[in-house]
Amino acid sequence: MEKEISQAVIGRLPRYFRFLGELKDQGVERISSQELSRLMHVTASQIRQDFNHFGGFGQQGYGYNVEYLYTAIGRILGLDRKHHLIIIGAGNLGQALANYMNFERRGFLFTGIFDINEALHGRRIRGIQVRPMEEMQDFIRENDIDIAVLTIPKDGAVATAEKLVEAGIKAIWNFAHVDLDVPDDVQVENVHLSDSLFRLSYMANRYEKQKKAAPRDDR
Repeated sequence: MEKEISQAVIGRLPRYFRFLGELKDQGVERISSQELSRLMHVTASQIRQDFNHFGGFGQQGYGYNVEYLYTAIGRILGLDRKHHLIIIGAGNLGQALANYMNFERRGFLFTGIFDINEALHGRRIRGIQVRPMEEMQDFIRENDIDIAVLTIPKDGAVATAEKLVEAGIKAIWNFAHVDLDVPDDVQVENVHLSDSLFRLSYMANRYEKQKKAAPRDDR
């Protein structure tokens, strides 16, 4: 039985992948956990613990082969295969995601966009036609869609998610400001942009308070 990996470890994997990709592009062939620690501001012990969940990858006295580790983490993240996505909501956010080329380079291929606004039907965004919502479920079944991206207001998100599940979708990238109640075998990644902004506001506010409270050295 495969052991359970904590969400904290899973959350760090994309960051490892990004840093290793940059090192590979710079021609770095190997790196120690201490060197990676200094770059990422994660303790070397934490790095080794994280990698040990997946077999370790390194050799004592040698460190990690950057290209091998990059490829291995990419495989763990499922980036060694193509993923077919659809976007529900052809507004500003949906269009921005469809136009972001880096997704395609990582194997995430947008193949359909759906919206309730009839004025948008037939319009093409990076060559992808905006279709009516009524066509969504058949399109999913006929095109082996892996991931659905929700960029619609929260009022319609719950009902739309139910239709996605009915059509066989097993992964939803949810930008709607509502938490979805889906079956256990359907994975949901919630992206609440305002939550992220509020956390940033909190941290900036806390820093300013600490700065003002710090004793002044007037010598």
